[in-house]
Amino acid sequence: MKEERRLRRIGQRLVYKGPIVSVRMDTFQYADGSRDTRQIVIHPGAVGIVAHDGKVLYMVRQPREAVEEEALLEIPAGKLDVEEESPLEAAQRELAEEIGKVGGDWRELRTIYASPGFCTERIHLFLATELYDVDEPRLEEERLEVVRVPLDELDETIAQCRDAKSLVGLLMLKDILR
Repeated sequence: MKEERRLRRIGQRLVYKGPIVSVRMDTFQYADGSRDTRQIVIHPGAVGIVAHDGKVLYMVRQPREAVEEEALLEIPAGKLDVEEESPLEAAQRELAEEIGKVGGDWRELRTIYASPGFCTERIHLFLATELYDVDEPRLEEERLEVVRVPLDELDETIAQCRDAKSLVGLLMLKDILR
């Protein structure tokens, strides 16, 4: 008889509530009866978009203060922070806001966990193609530069990229283009 491997949350206590994340102390019970308390960062989730027009891959370079990076190369992305907006709608909005493009064809690639050891953030990755320009005003607080990468430089871009969601998206794109 196979032992049931069941993880159960048996308690939770909110210890911090912020504008982007909250923190809880959750207690879990495992199938063997043992218990552990974990600090969990609650995040609304995010989207990431691998966007290309058949010749050029559109990325952004922006400061990431939490890791003291002045200019990290990433795929366009953003939080799920608009109430009742689906991940696809959020991805479409973020693509327009960040690079001024709309995708005529969208494909969901995968949903990944950002850092499942302590954070609930799920990132929904999409592929956007058949791109065309849109007049979308950029938010002034966003300090980003649009980077146009020739698709034939995908391997070099993967080699220099250090952002996890972007690496997953770029590696999936490489597989799709094969």
